Amino acid sequence: MAGGRFRELLRKYGKVGLGVHFSVSAASITGLYVAIKNNVDVQALFEKVGVQAPSKGGGGAEPGGDQDLNTNPETSTTTSTDGFVVEEEFKKRNRTAELAASSGGALALALLLNKALFPIRVPITLALTPPVARFLRSRQIIKNGL
Repeated sequence: MAGGRFRELLRKYGKVGLGVHFSVSAASITGLYVAIKNNVDVQALFEKVGVQAPSKGGGGAEPGGDQDLNTNPETSTTTSTDGFVVEEEFKKRNRTAELAASSGGALALALLLNKALFPIRVPITLALTPPVARFLRSRQIIKNGL
């Protein structure tokens, strides 16, 4: 399992492994934050890749939420109480944009998505740590005791 290998890596490389992991996390959070601020629908990208993105409110469907809006056609005609026909446009909700618009929502969403990407970040950390440790040893920045 990746969690056991990650712990083993941290025991073997110590601060270097932790530094690489935090660097990968910082790059991930930064990339996600920039994508969210540029109105990229990160949730749709996660679904396309096959990663379950965390949802606002911990799961369950909201009354009148996504499922109702996504199944309706783009336009709907309704009759108001005074007899006039009113056309309303329904747009699919972009939950990423809604969360990013709230105060601190973009950073919070980037952190949540980064948490969801943990299974992807661990193998990246496992692959990058040994070459980084060798590089630091060759530059004599860390001791050869690894």
